[in-house]
Amino acid sequence: MYNEYYGLVRAPFEMTPDPSFLYLGEAHREGLATLVYAVNSGKGFVMLTGEVGTGKTTLLHALLGQLDAKTNSAFIFNPRLDPLGFFRVLFEELGIGPACESKAEYLLTLNRYLIERLAAGERVLLIVDEAQNLSAEMLEEIRLLSNLETPTSKLIQIMLVGQPELQALIDKPELRQLRQRIALRHHLRPFDEEELAEYVEGRLEKAGYTGRGVFNKRALRELYRVTQGTPRLINVVCDGAMLLGYARQESTVGPDAIREVARDLGLVPKDEAEEDEVHKEPARASRRRSLRRFFRFGR
Repeated sequence: MYNEYYGLVRAPFEMTPDPSFLYLGEAHREGLATLVYAVNSGKGFVMLTGEVGTGKTTLLHALLGQLDAKTNSAFIFNPRLDPLGFFRVLFEELGIGPACESKAEYLLTLNRYLIERLAAGERVLLIVDEAQNLSAEMLEEIRLLSNLETPTSKLIQIMLVGQPELQALIDKPELRQLRQRIALRHHLRPFDEEELAEYVEGRLEKAGYTGRGVFNKRALRELYRVTQGTPRLINVVCDGAMLLGYARQESTVGPDAIREVARDLGLVPKDEAEEDEVHKEPARASRRRSLRRFFRFGR
């Protein structure tokens, strides 16, 4: 709705992991370099962790975009499966068929497939997203896949990706065998304040913005305060703040708009939000109610 007003050719703050909007902060550059190195060097098990919304899935899509045609990848993003369901999805992702009747049959067929790929000079990569939701049983099944190897190389590389709870899960005593097999680990932190500004300005530029800046410096400082540099929250708040600026016909978004959107999203403490409301002038409060009606019916 606000794209034309701000001179944009596309929405700058969508929630989908669009690779054309990829921005790599320091931690994200290090993370991508770690993942690429792990795949190219055949490290076996790799683990990537990060808080909700820090860009793990976006980083994985960037990785897949850098892999050559000799890398066959399977991306499993719903790990709440029993062993047979897991193997069925894995086979579909790798294009192996038909479906098998038992786990033993799946393992034998998979082993043959992996040996064929190795003979053809190809790699096989398994990525399990949201891995913190895996049961101990499924983690053990995945560990056993790493036993598929030759005397000189692993037949399959496995990447576990998840929230910090994954680390706590891996640290359980009963999973020590899996923990010892993880060759590389990387934790994805949120953006710092400088990276946040580059991220916001970069997305606006890629969306076609050519002006002097939608968000002023105070707005960017407030944006960092309420989001703590988490990319997903940055997108949500920026989208709402630009909609607010459009509704008010403001060419520049300031900290008040950021704070107002953050309050509506529950990103500021309740006592802070209540104090903010007390100090608002009646006319401003009335105006905000009108704008909220606009959001509800005009967006």
